[in-house]
Amino acid sequence: MTQLLVILIVFVIFYFLLIRPQQQRARDHQKLVSELKSGDEVVTIGGIHGKIMGLDEETVSLEVAEKVVIRVSRAAIARRR
Repeated sequence: MTQLLVILIVFVIFYFLLIRPQQQRARDHQKLVSELKSGDEVVTIGGIHGKIMGLDEETVSLEVAEKVVIRVSRAAIARRR
C-alpha cells in the first residue's frame, strides 16, 4: 500500500512540475500562432527578426530586410516584438 502511495505522489509531482507547464506553453504558442496578422513584427525560433508580409495556412512570409522576404513555418514563430 505504501509503495502505491509513493508512486502516486511521484506522479503528482511530475504532473505539476513537468506536464502541466508544458501543456500551458503549448497552448500559449498555439494562441500566438493563430493570432498572427500581416504587419506584426516577430522573432523566429532561430532568432530571425522580421515583419510579416503574408500568411498562409502553414507558412509565413517575413520581410527581414528591405525587399528581402523569406518563408518560414508558422510553428517557427517564437514571439512578437
